[in-house]
Amino acid sequence: MSLLSALEIALTPYNLFACFIGVVVGTLTGVLPGLGPAAAMALLLPLTVKMGPTAGLIMLAGIYYGAMYGGSTTSILVNVPGEPASVVTCIEGYKMARKGRAGAALAVSAIGSFIAGTLGIILLQLFAPPLAKAALAFGPAEFFALTVVGIILLSNLSGKGGIKAFLMIALGLLLSTVGLDPLGGVNRFTFNQALAGTGLSFIALAAGLFGVGEILWLASQPEEKTELVTKVRLRDLYPTREEIKRSLPPILRGSFLGFLIGLIPGPSATIASFASYSLEKSISKHKEEFGNGAIEGVAGPESANNAACAGAMVPLLSLGIPFSPAIAVLLSGMLLVGVTPGPLFLRDHPTAFWGVIGSMYIGNIMLLILNLPLVGIWASITRIPSKYLMPIVLLFCIVGAYADNNNIFDVWVMLGAGVVGYLMRKYEYDPAPLLIGLVMGPIMERSLRQALIMGRGNPMIFVSSPLSLVMYGIALAIVIFMLVKKPRVISAD
Repeated sequence: MSLLSALEIALTPYNLFACFIGVVVGTLTGVLPGLGPAAAMALLLPLTVKMGPTAGLIMLAGIYYGAMYGGSTTSILVNVPGEPASVVTCIEGYKMARKGRAGAALAVSAIGSFIAGTLGIILLQLFAPPLAKAALAFGPAEFFALTVVGIILLSNLSGKGGIKAFLMIALGLLLSTVGLDPLGGVNRFTFNQALAGTGLSFIALAAGLFGVGEILWLASQPEEKTELVTKVRLRDLYPTREEIKRSLPPILRGSFLGFLIGLIPGPSATIASFASYSLEKSISKHKEEFGNGAIEGVAGPESANNAACAGAMVPLLSLGIPFSPAIAVLLSGMLLVGVTPGPLFLRDHPTAFWGVIGSMYIGNIMLLILNLPLVGIWASITRIPSKYLMPIVLLFCIVGAYADNNNIFDVWVMLGAGVVGYLMRKYEYDPAPLLIGLVMGPIMERSLRQALIMGRGNPMIFVSSPLSLVMYGIALAIVIFMLVKKPRVISAD
């Protein structure tokens, strides 16, 4: 079968309807903080069985990548990430909204998501089998080395670097250990609070540090300084020619970077967005704009998280291995309808395989058509006075924090994180590195302990493979470069 046959399968009325339902539900899932694509897909699994293998899988895939489109909306408009992968979009997107450029940020996010999604599908078709095998070359020791490189690379995320960034990453790593021990199965650092056994919710912390922290900050400011731009002209709703020109290279870089990171087990879309932002900030010709509304800081990360979705499909379709919770739910959907992904997937179920591939092309077009016309409607939210908008934002934060695990403890975590977020803003600490530590912590700990078990306690296992040595060499080179380029990295800001 060819791509033409794939599109022919995807364009049948029934499959087209399934794709439309999937991308609409996915977009709404992304806009609403806390729900997440995995939960939305799980809720619709019974419907998948009734729809049949091809249409059911098309709908689930639409929810998965559609959520990446919607996640940026609340990040840009009200500084509340709809999805963990959209946390980094808050840094620049919300600053753009406060300058009256919310429409431009939303449009660039939609365009970048479309380009990255399309490129990711092409790469998925071309390189799925060899890339999946390459991903399996990483053992626990190699993953630990990879997390070390990632933390060092992302420590300079805010542009300030210094001891403050490393302190925030260390705090994030510590917070990631709260809850159930993944290997020992015992509660730790919960202070006998049974509800804390599930750990600290990423959504709750992100909503608190960014959303509630912003609300408290605005409440502490004079009223005239708290309003968003109230007059939004028609020409401000979409990006200028200069903004498009500046956005295209980050979109392309984010697409390829995100696809490669999608091959890595864990929250690949979140890690990809952080990595893309760090890359764009380090190579940009407009470094002074980062932290103040740089369009590259929206274009790159939003492209990266969409491309990571396509990358995460590679090990699933080629090897039958899920590398993220959402992909695990998609695997469950496949098994429920009698489809077993893996090396024989294309041979045994060609219609389902090519139907999903074709629907991803169609779904990306649908999402672009759905999102671009809504830019003006979404941007009009910025004209609501802060004294009316902020209580609504707080309500979204509370609902999102609770919906993540249906746990009231997460709401208290969010409110506490909001106070911390306010203090961090007041004393010029950036919350983004803390969230990096929270994301990377479980991966680092699991890899560390698994490697030590495999090596029977011998730490030499961490330097026993050439791949690990290469990554440690990269980490050392990055540290040396940072010291040479910015000597104050080891001093207080």
